[in-house]
Amino acid sequence: MGVVLQNLLMCMVCFYSLYYIVVSLCIALLRVHEINSLLTPFDYTTQPSWQNPKYLVGVISTEVTYILGGLVFAWIVEEWVWDYAITVTLLHIAMTVAVMSDFPSAEQWWIALGSGLVMMIFGGQLMAYKLFRSNFVYPAELQNF
Repeated sequence: MGVVLQNLLMCMVCFYSLYYIVVSLCIALLRVHEINSLLTPFDYTTQPSWQNPKYLVGVISTEVTYILGGLVFAWIVEEWVWDYAITVTLLHIAMTVAVMSDFPSAEQWWIALGSGLVMMIFGGQLMAYKLFRSNFVYPAELQNF
């Protein structure tokens, strides 16, 4: 159990570190000055519009973080990327509720979160398979176990 919690902590730290790095880059590249970068990962209240730079920062940073997060998770936890990705996402939702003092009701936030999670799982699992192929257990091998 200790290794699982240690891996989860490392995944959470990496996830939010990536998030804030990507948010900072998006803010700089899109030249958005009227944004609270500390709240950006949790903010689901921004009006959805492709012309709204604050919305673009939120969506782009979410998607890029999830894609890169899957690759980092593969390196940390090897073949269990999907499990950690789902757990980190559930913890992110809980933290969003705590920070915003309300349950997210904006469907665009849920769509961005869900699509990011799918990309994290598939990208991370693919990366894990490529990196740690020899560690994977295949059903045919279990017959002789």
